[in-house]
Amino acid sequence: MELSESAQKVQKALAEWGIEARVVELPDSTRTAIEAAQAIGCTVSQIVKSLVFRGAESGAAILIEASGTNRVNEKAVAALVGEKIVKADADFVREQTGYAIGGIPPLGHAHPMKAVLIDEDLLQYAELWAAAGTPHAVFRLTPAELLKIAGGTVAAIK
Repeated sequence: MELSESAQKVQKALAEWGIEARVVELPDSTRTAIEAAQAIGCTVSQIVKSLVFRGAESGAAILIEASGTNRVNEKAVAALVGEKIVKADADFVREQTGYAIGGIPPLGHAHPMKAVLIDEDLLQYAELWAAAGTPHAVFRLTPAELLKIAGGTVAAIK
């Protein structure tokens, strides 16, 4: 089965990074971390949630790669990025990443992010799963691969 256009874009970005992960599109939704874990058969904490926030003063995009079970502590993140952050709306997310909420991958975005933070809790797993461009597409990766492709700073984000 051929991948959707957005999923193909993620597969191409992975190949450009030299990551041999294979994007798969599933019949069940992977829009939320819980749905993704159920569809894949892994724990919710192994799901990489790619969350986009906006700097309150700069208006710049800030990407947080969070473990599926963790909530972002906005005050802690603000201290790390040097300004208050606000949740980005769907239009801003699509404009900055090129993807809709629920399918944002950790790489291949339309524009560079002001900051990328990677949840330290993700590093404890041998295997992670991330969105691949649509609410039905995912790919498996290791924490080392996530660090390589996301290019961010490991931090305590919860």
